[in-house]
Parts: sequence; C-alpha cells; structure tokens
Amino acid sequence: MTPSRRNHPPTSPPIPHKRGSSDHPRPLQLPRIVRTAAAGVRRAGPRWLGRIAAVVVGAVLVGSPVAIADAGSAEAGSANTGSAEAGSSTGQRCGRATEQQSGTSAKYELRDQGRDREYILHLPDDYERRSDWPLIIAFHGRGGTGTEIEGYSGLSTLPAVVAYPSGELGAGDGYRRAWQGAPYAPPDVDDVTFTAALLDQLQQTWCVDEQRSYATGKSNGGGLVNLLACRLPDRFAAVGIVAGAYYPQSRAGCAEADPMPIMIIHGTGDATIPYTGDADRDLPAVADWAADWADRNGCRSGPRSRTIGGDVTELRWSRCTDGADVTHLAVSNGGHVWPGALAYSGGGWITPTIDAQTELWQFFRRHTAPASANGGDR
Repeated sequence: MTPSRRNHPPTSPPIPHKRGSSDHPRPLQLPRIVRTAAAGVRRAGPRWLGRIAAVVVGAVLVGSPVAIADAGSAEAGSANTGSAEAGSSTGQRCGRATEQQSGTSAKYELRDQGRDREYILHLPDDYERRSDWPLIIAFHGRGGTGTEIEGYSGLSTLPAVVAYPSGELGAGDGYRRAWQGAPYAPPDVDDVTFTAALLDQLQQTWCVDEQRSYATGKSNGGGLVNLLACRLPDRFAAVGIVAGAYYPQSRAGCAEADPMPIMIIHGTGDATIPYTGDADRDLPAVADWAADWADRNGCRSGPRSRTIGGDVTELRWSRCTDGADVTHLAVSNGGHVWPGALAYSGGGWITPTIDAQTELWQFFRRHTAPASANGGDR
C-alpha cells in the first residue's frame, strides 16, 4: 500500500548511520580564491548589484566557469530567509568526516554503468552543525555542465546540500552534453539509473535527510526531472522544473506513475521550448502538461489563479492524492531562462518579479517523503 505523503517536515527524521572517513569520495577542490571574491558579493547588498558583481568576478578570474559558479553561490538572496524552516532539525551534529569545508563547492566522481560521472557538491554554511540537511539535485540544460547551473541558478544560496551532476555527450547537432529524455540523449546512457546511484552515494555519505530529497532542472535537465518524477517517485519528496523540454521520451511511464508534488516554471515567450507546444517535436503545451500532472495526482481543487507582480501568473491545484499538489508559474514574455539567474542562463527576457530558486525552495520545504520511501515498496 502506498504510504501517505506529509506536507510538513517530520518531527523526528531518521539519523543517518555514521561512516568513517574512508567511505567519503575524495573531492577535487575548487579554487579557494573564488570563495574570497564571492564573499565580497555577499556584502554588496541589493540583489541586482550581486548579479552584476558575479559576472565581474568571473571576468576578473579569467572567465573561469568555476569562478562564476562560486560567485553566484555566495549571493544572499531572499531564499535564505527560509533557512529557519528548512525542516525541524533533530539537533544532532553531523558525525561524518569530510575534507570539504562548509560553504564551499567541490567536484566528485561516481563510477556508474562503466562510466566515470562527475558532479559538483555544495555544502551549506554550518554544514557540520546538523545531521539532516535537505538534499537537492540540479540538472543542467543541453550543452551545459554542473558548474554552469550552479553559477546561474542561485541554488547554492539555499539551506541545503546541493549536487550538480554533468550529463554525457549526446547525439545530434554539436554533440553537446545532454540527458536521457530527449531525441538527442546520449546513446546507451541510463540517467535514471545514474540518478538512483547518485542518490545512494549522497544519502549514504553526507549528512542529509533521505525524506527530503528534491530534484530540479532546466530545459533538457527539466525533461529528465520529469522522467525521474515518473520513474523514481519513491526517491524524491518533490520536484521542480524550469523551462522544461517535455519530449515524449521524458514522459515515458508517467501515465502509470505514483503522485508527485511538482512545480513547473515556464516563460510564455520561450522560443526554444514554446509555451504553447510544438507539434513537430511532439512537445505539449506547458499549461496542459501542468494540468495533466494535476489530473494524475488526483487533485480535487483548482486551479486557483493569481497574478504576481503583473507579469507572473500562478496556477495552483490542491487537495491532491498523498498531498501531491501542483503549482505552475507562467512568466509573461519570459524567455528560455532561469528566472532570477545570477549569470547567463539562456535566451530571452528574465523577469525581475520572481527568482526560480526562491519559488522552488518555498515549494520543496512544504513536502516530505514517507518514512518508508527511498528504496522501499510503495
């Protein structure tokens, strides 16, 4: 029987089993100078000034993508106001040894399916003070990297452990990095299996709460997140997608999938993945796809509509099976971008009204997976 979801953090989340330092993957440390430069951005004050400073810091450090990523991770956005609600900490300190310092990002490798896969891992400030941090896995778009999405997404400002994996080289024009769930996906690469292995390593190695694992992604990465929501519903408490590419391959198995809380953010002016859909590529209209999720989740109320700042329309479905509510944010004339991006994230207009990372965090922190999830029968 499928256990019910809870829409609030547990009062007594499980304490992960402590491992010795030998169980930790050894990080390839990123340049420490970047952290110092980023601290200056943190003190700059206004959000727009922080974004400009992030780009300037990247230029000063010879355009290093790592530099831009860490500069972005230091911005003190409004998402940090949610840290007090990051979820009913047990008060237990992290007892797992690590060479990586709190508030930094480092590169790791994971051997999976005969391949060495890479990911960037960001630890929040004061990581060692608690044993049950939320975990977010963020997937870049086609042609991107884990370092790139860390740089523009602002997710590393959140009170969570955040992993940024990199895709393998895909097929089609340019042989760019891509993910399963699209016609240009890397051949013979199973990113669903890779994600499950990544979750296993992160949950077994770091001080995270297995009941509060979340996934997000942009464009092709968002398409993979959609696929993960349908194929691995027992591993995530909620998911969020920005400018998602909902190719048929990313929708496989969704008709029979368990309910999953989901937030969908998309610009109505997106020229890459049109908001109204694309029949030639079998891309659904985004609003219709959000409504389909609400139907599959058994939502009995909604959509309730409200306007935010004059250019963002929010549609919310509630009273859903297992608390799997659905929220859709449509950005009027918004491009193929990450709203609130700290650096370049795609073509088109970026709204100043919302930050995707803030909206995602507000959504994520309301959802906790059942205690028997994460590998158990549902």
